[in-house]
Amino acid sequence: MDDGRPHGRGRRWPALLIAALLGFTGFLCYRGELPRWPFADDSTSASLVGPSLPPLDVDLVSRVAEPSLVNITAAIRPYGLGAAGSGIVLTADGEILTSHHVIKGADAVTVSDVGTGATYTATVAGYDSGADIALLDLTGADGLPVAHIGSSAPLHLGDDVLAIGNAGGTGSPTAVGGPITNLDSAIVARNAADLSRKSLHGMIEVAAAVVAGQSGGALVDRFGAVIGVVTAASGDLQKSLGKGPNGYAVPIDTAMNVVRQIRSGTPTDTVHIGPTATLGILTSDAQPTGARIDVAIYGLPAYAAGLVDGETITALDDRPITNSQMLKAALNAHRPDDVVRLEVSDQGGVRRTVNVTLTVGPPN
Repeated sequence: MDDGRPHGRGRRWPALLIAALLGFTGFLCYRGELPRWPFADDSTSASLVGPSLPPLDVDLVSRVAEPSLVNITAAIRPYGLGAAGSGIVLTADGEILTSHHVIKGADAVTVSDVGTGATYTATVAGYDSGADIALLDLTGADGLPVAHIGSSAPLHLGDDVLAIGNAGGTGSPTAVGGPITNLDSAIVARNAADLSRKSLHGMIEVAAAVVAGQSGGALVDRFGAVIGVVTAASGDLQKSLGKGPNGYAVPIDTAMNVVRQIRSGTPTDTVHIGPTATLGILTSDAQPTGARIDVAIYGLPAYAAGLVDGETITALDDRPITNSQMLKAALNAHRPDDVVRLEVSDQGGVRRTVNVTLTVGPPN
């Protein structure tokens, strides 16, 4: 296991036999001093597979992988908050693979290329918030060093891998290594900023001390091929229980499936394409059914259409809405300037239909 210093030679840990492990991990988007995403992890037992191999050469693999990484800065106006993360160059003209939570809520995204030092403005091409994967397009990019994309299918427990990314938001890549300890880890995320929760499944777990800012970075094998997108790390509670440090990554095969869907231009309930459309409301699950409007934000479409706090949305374009998540899924297929028809009931049960023109919002 690496000691956390850039490119330092790490100690190898044996593979861990894990059964019903309960811990807490965090998404690795560096956002000032704000805490991010404690998790619960439930791992299944497994055994080491495959022949013994020589130790992974941290310095050599880092030199191969680092030029095709980028540093990402996401700005949230007007509050001045920002997030720093990492990304992986997929094409020479500026397609960047990263974690959705790195750009969640961002009004502006800036990317600096590790290999060339150039800085670009990025637009969000699409994302799957459930898989925690996003694809960015850089304006004016050309000739960027491209990452070698491998496959997560042939991975085995005990394989030595390396997590590389913008640790601490410093702008300098840091590499930490360790063995794979689980190939199908399930983690439940709680965002300390907005208290939302998210379940991620099929994650690669690594016995490595990944840190904030490496989110969206590359998990690479001993040949420098990208086999995962770094997403999460052990939280303080898990560490206090002696269960860590661990890092978690979305398998690259899963990530590239999302990328292909985004490239196709066809949205789904989970994959959003292009600019995010918004009603301009904050919602929660209504009882017994529907999405309750907690806040209709002044000046945004729902408020302008006359929707008020406490009303419940029960359908969108004749699609039943039974909870807040279903409303998000229904909006996922829409774009700014689309007109949607909402069926709404007030607190007295009186129903009405309202047409609302969506506007541009930050990635949700």
